[in-house]
Amino acid sequence: MLDNKKYPEHMVFGLDIGTRSLVGSVGYMEKNKFNVIAHYVKEHDTRAMLDGQIHDIQKVGESIDFVKRELENQIGRPLKEVCIAAAGRVLKTVTVSVETERTDESAITSEDIYSLDLLGIEKAYDIIREQYPDIEFYCVGYSVVKYYMNGYVINNLEGHKAKKISADVLATFLPQEVVEGLYSAVSIADLKVANLTLEPIATINIAIPEQFRLLNIALVDVGAGTSDICITKDGSIVAYGMIPHAGDEITEVILHKCLVDFKTAEKIKLSSMKNKGCSFKDIMGLSHKLTPADIKEMYKDTVETMTQEIADKIIELNGGKSVNAVFIVGGGGKAFGFTSSLAKFLSLPEERVALRGAEVLRDVNFIVEGVKKDPLLVTPIGICINFYNQKNNFIFVNINDTRIKLYDNDRLTVVDAAMQIGFPNEDLFPKRGKELTYTLNEKVRMVRGSVGEAAVITINGKEANINSKISKNDRISIIPSTVGNPAILKIMQLTEFKESIFFEVNGVNIECPRVANVNGEFVVSSYEIKEGDVISILDYYTVNQIMQFMDIDSTGKDIYVNGHLSTFDEPVYANFKVEIKDTDYLKKDDDFDMLVGGNYDDDKDDEFNDNVLDGSVVETESDNGGKKKTAKKATLVNEVSNITISVTINQTVVNLSGKASYTFVDILDVYPFDTKVVGGDILIVRINGEDAGFASSIKHGDILELFWQ
Repeated sequence: MLDNKKYPEHMVFGLDIGTRSLVGSVGYMEKNKFNVIAHYVKEHDTRAMLDGQIHDIQKVGESIDFVKRELENQIGRPLKEVCIAAAGRVLKTVTVSVETERTDESAITSEDIYSLDLLGIEKAYDIIREQYPDIEFYCVGYSVVKYYMNGYVINNLEGHKAKKISADVLATFLPQEVVEGLYSAVSIADLKVANLTLEPIATINIAIPEQFRLLNIALVDVGAGTSDICITKDGSIVAYGMIPHAGDEITEVILHKCLVDFKTAEKIKLSSMKNKGCSFKDIMGLSHKLTPADIKEMYKDTVETMTQEIADKIIELNGGKSVNAVFIVGGGGKAFGFTSSLAKFLSLPEERVALRGAEVLRDVNFIVEGVKKDPLLVTPIGICINFYNQKNNFIFVNINDTRIKLYDNDRLTVVDAAMQIGFPNEDLFPKRGKELTYTLNEKVRMVRGSVGEAAVITINGKEANINSKISKNDRISIIPSTVGNPAILKIMQLTEFKESIFFEVNGVNIECPRVANVNGEFVVSSYEIKEGDVISILDYYTVNQIMQFMDIDSTGKDIYVNGHLSTFDEPVYANFKVEIKDTDYLKKDDDFDMLVGGNYDDDKDDEFNDNVLDGSVVETESDNGGKKKTAKKATLVNEVSNITISVTINQTVVNLSGKASYTFVDILDVYPFDTKVVGGDILIVRINGEDAGFASSIKHGDILELFWQ
């Protein structure tokens, strides 16, 4: 019996409930080193466990009680709590990909990321329920394998802006009956569960430290009933798996070939692993003696078949390719030829497939005597150490008047409870009102509705949120989030509609508002856009529309556009030159002088047109000696007048003049850019964001880009 005065008051009891045996260890953590002060191994008296699943709860409970009492005798203290692990063979894992489209330009928040994670867990839950409709599962954890931003891998989404965010999520689930069976067996031994973890997690925490998980490594735990597989890559556990073949299968081959019972076959197998021969009697009473080579030859084919299946599973879990290395723990992996055969099927050098034992237990100090560091100890010691890393258990909480049980990983939040009762994810977060989709100038656009109110959450009557931590017996209330107002948009709110269009009419710049056409009909600026509307914001006026806008009577007028006689339906684009000539006046004036606004006597001032185009009025003598007002005369020229435009080139405003129309190449007359000096692979020419060429037309207000890429 140990001297209890030398050891701390609290010690951890870890128990590995395996198919063939129970392995119990008691110890404590000190200065990052785990000290084992008691250890005991007991084989099951019957086949109470098969393939890691409890089949006889009473028998397993009695065996647990036996191990507990043996350990109590070693430490001289009663044991009240135990740490256990659920087998990887009953663990169900689902890897899913989810994505969210974002229409606004706001930065990605932690809630956006958490919502994305939850979408993955919900999708995994749906897959599990579909595969196993009659089984209740607990989600015991999840990890995000990768995040993506606009299709590219990124480590941390928060703070970035993106149109689309997505994630690959690995969720893990345990069947309810497995958990209940473990708890029932432990209670028979008058023990309470202090910590429940998963065997693959307990094993990997010792066998593959976090600093090694950047590598693509497989961990294989070869037990008695199954071989559990875990894959790491890029710093994360990316997959779990198992095959239903392990050490017992080798024993059963020996059993049939030697005609012995299971225990005798197990002894024969173990002797070969120690490279020793053995003597035995078969069921007929005949004596036999076998060399190590004889025994190894018996199970050689079985090892080859088993390692072939393990290799195939590893490749499947690793995305169709082999891993960089394999670590093996568990007694079954010590069978002769196991590591070399697995290396062959994975196309790896033999030295990259290795048993992990003493070297991974270097931070474990065995105070108890007579215990050899061995791969068999990795899982039970990992269960003990996991107690210090995170305290896992099942707790009860009440959510919306429903009492539920949750797997406590020390990070439980409101959203975990909400998922357990199937509370819709969309009812946790504010919901936007119905969006409005329309087509503008042949491009589909969408306006989002306003955001509603977030779910109202309280814990024990106090205000909380989805990320608030919860504890046992908490009372949680969630009132679903609300939907915002639908999107509303008027023509006048369109950026394209707010931009004016300019024409030159009889030498004067005229600013006109844009014209909107919806579904083939002209509408007013206050028109409210409807779902599916097809809208055109016209970039021209017809001659007739210009006349109407300027309130000019077209009777007796000839209209010239850029120097040629036009019709009233002809479109007039920005910066086009329009000339209005009075045909009646031209018949009387051989000089072809044009009078705009006509002649007016003093007593007819109210008839004077306020829209006189050049804004200049002069007084002349009338025939009867009185005064008359006329618009300033403009001389008609047969050539098209020169126009001046302003454009922006590479964020610099320049003016072009001296021509009636311009192309991109004219920019080189006023903007310093030497096209003969090559500054990249390709010369980029753009007009208003669209690819163009030097011969492309440009107009007043255009945004131009010219650079080497």
